[in-house]
Amino acid sequence: MSPVSERRASRPYTVEFLRRWSRRPAITLGSIILLLFTVAALLSPLLSPYDPYQIPEGLAAVSLLSPRPGHWFGTDLLGRDLLSRILSGARVSLLVGVVVELVVTPIGVAIGLFAGYFGGRIDSVLMRITDAVMAFPGLVLAIALTAVLERSGLLSVIVVLAAVRWTTVARIVRGQVLSLREAEYITAISALGAGKGRIIFRHLLPNCLAVILVAMSFGVASNILSEAGLSFLGLGVQPPTVSWGSLLAEGIVYLTVKPWLCIFPGLAITCAVLGFHVLGDGLRDILDPRLRS
Repeated sequence: MSPVSERRASRPYTVEFLRRWSRRPAITLGSIILLLFTVAALLSPLLSPYDPYQIPEGLAAVSLLSPRPGHWFGTDLLGRDLLSRILSGARVSLLVGVVVELVVTPIGVAIGLFAGYFGGRIDSVLMRITDAVMAFPGLVLAIALTAVLERSGLLSVIVVLAAVRWTTVARIVRGQVLSLREAEYITAISALGAGKGRIIFRHLLPNCLAVILVAMSFGVASNILSEAGLSFLGLGVQPPTVSWGSLLAEGIVYLTVKPWLCIFPGLAITCAVLGFHVLGDGLRDILDPRLRS
């Protein structure tokens, strides 16, 4: 088939994909939420009405202000605008969520592919390592690794979460490969003399892309929650860097008297995680032929 014919053949699938996407209000809502958060994170220096780090003069007059025009989310103990700090924290929280997933996905995919296809001792060794990591609660293991590193910061958070999060992708890909390697077309390709590398990367991996994309969407949401948990405990990013988890930690002291200090960062985390989960559900419905009712 010529390149022109291939392009023409691919157009109906693209149109069908967009049509299925547009018919699901939930996935459209999730996409809009994530787009808004992405724009807010990228353009936070331009969108922030105030400097999120500068302590204003006349601190007593602007400390712990309730939400009002000019300070729509109120101010913190040091008089800093909470909306500006939430916009600044979006850059850190979303950066950690996406970067960690981009690191763990190739690791988990590689382990899942080789364990599922080769089986035997390779599968046993790789899966026992995976089981050992998954045996510990993720947040507890992340706290332990942070203590081992003896330092906290953005890079440490990314390294710690990457060391914990690859197991989910590895398990999902392995299960998919186990079901695919017995398929008739894989048997036929192998009988025709195709090498193992060609079978893995040209035939098994492309058929796993759907579940990988869905797993990545859910994984970013989990990474955001984990980063917020570590920062809330004081083990994540350190001042003056702002993240949604550190904003929650600052506001928890005033929860009963100044609840907006916790409500607005908590809503930011909730909406971002909800957006990624809705997007993941929508991608699963679109990409899985069994769910295209």
